[in-house]
Amino acid sequence: METGQVIFEDARGFADAVGDGGVLLGLDLGTKTIGTATCDAGWRFATNGTTISRGKWGRDRETLAALIKSRSVRGIVLGLPRNMDGSEGPRAQASRAYARNMAEAFALPVLLWDERWSTQAAEAAMIGQDMSRAKRAAAIDSHAAAVILQGAIDRLAGGVL
Repeated sequence: METGQVIFEDARGFADAVGDGGVLLGLDLGTKTIGTATCDAGWRFATNGTTISRGKWGRDRETLAALIKSRSVRGIVLGLPRNMDGSEGPRAQASRAYARNMAEAFALPVLLWDERWSTQAAEAAMIGQDMSRAKRAAAIDSHAAAVILQGAIDRLAGGVL
């Protein structure tokens, strides 16, 4: 499978590539950590997972491969950090390169999803749950991954975004 054929920025193309449902893995890619989340096979709700310490691609690949295998993941939703005006900077280009690596390594469809405001939404939700600052700091990346994934599955399920 050619890498360019499995990386999508539109939900419809991604949904067609994934097929009839299945668990999706949401990722919030940071410079030091990767927040993870998964959704149910019916694409109704996203649940935050763990936060992975980022390392070299080989180590990240092994960690993600184990997660993908354990959950029988059918597709990956990767946050694409656009600037507020919609333009892309170095972090977006790094996310695109990471998506290419994942598409090649796992042969799974990858959806690049606009992640503007995901961290702020996750932070607000955790504050609403009266979570302490220390607990929020430890969990923010996985909660942001869940916000990213929920936005994508809402669109995949026909929601208006």
